[in-house]
Amino acid sequence: MPGDDCFPALFYPLIAQLINSRTLLSKERNNPMESMQQAPDVVHSPEIPTDTEVKYGEREIAEGALITFPNPRVGRRYNVSITLPEFTCKCPFSGYPDFATIHLNYVPDQKVVELKALKLYVNSYRDRYISHEESINQILDDFVAAADPLEITIKGDFNPRGNVHTVVEVTHRK
Repeated sequence: MPGDDCFPALFYPLIAQLINSRTLLSKERNNPMESMQQAPDVVHSPEIPTDTEVKYGEREIAEGALITFPNPRVGRRYNVSITLPEFTCKCPFSGYPDFATIHLNYVPDQKVVELKALKLYVNSYRDRYISHEESINQILDDFVAAADPLEITIKGDFNPRGNVHTVVEVTHRK
């Protein structure tokens, strides 16, 4: 019957750890020198895999290109808004990672960009050493080359780093 157990099974490992730590503390009170002779518990950071096999996601990102398909409503002016909240690249000077949310708004002409291809393309920036300004301008250039929209605005809202918040916005119109 629910409620009969004092603790859900989820807490059993935590309770066992607490009991073990209390046992170690009581041993330490009885013989402090014994606990000093034991090796301390060390938590190591996760090991970096040494396999050189390229994962399928890495392969898709590396092969990523902006793919388009025919606009289903040529002649109708409509806006497509896309938010990419996990953009990353590396600072070309320090190598530190930069994080941003990319806001993309465009009015398609003859072609529309396929969303998965856009995601993979944007993910390809994660290991690139590129400035905030250059990354957003390059995304605009590549998007215009692929889809040739009537108009497009791309805004990169970069997370603050070193007390500096950068927003880069670029626009293209036919």
